[in-house]
Amino acid sequence: MNTPENKPTSTPTTFGMLKELQKQFAVFRDCQPLAIGIDKQVIAALPEVNRRVLRSALAMHTRSVRYLKVMQNATERVNLDGSKADAVTEEQRTFAATSLHEHFKKAANERKAQQAAEAAAEADRQRAEKLSQLAQKFSRN
Repeated sequence: MNTPENKPTSTPTTFGMLKELQKQFAVFRDCQPLAIGIDKQVIAALPEVNRRVLRSALAMHTRSVRYLKVMQNATERVNLDGSKADAVTEEQRTFAATSLHEHFKKAANERKAQQAAEAAAEADRQRAEKLSQLAQKFSRN
C-alpha cells in the first residue's frame, strides 16, 4: 500500500498524522474498531512515521465520539489491512459507552454553564441600563 505515489508526507502535527492515516488506511477512514497494537502495524507499514505523533493521533482517534459510538456496539477488532483481529470484550464496550455518556454529560453541563453566564450577563446589562435611566431621570440638570 505504501507506493511512491501515495507515500506519506512528513506530518509533524497530531491532526495532520490522523488525516494521513485516514487517507492511507480504510480502517481509520471508516472508523472501524482497531486491533490492539495497531501502532506497531502502522510503524511496520510507515517506518518513517514519528512514533510520538502517531501515538497522539491514535489517542485522538480512539477517543473521538465517532469511534466510541462504533466501539460500544462492536464485536470484532480489525487489523490495519482490514482483516479480523481479536474480539471486543464486554468491558471494552462498556468503557466506550461510559466514555460517551461522560462526554455528552460534560458537554451538557458546559452548555448549561454558558447559558447561565449569558443570562447573568444579560441581567447585569438590564440592571445597569435601569440604573442609568434612573440616574438620568433624577439628575439635576
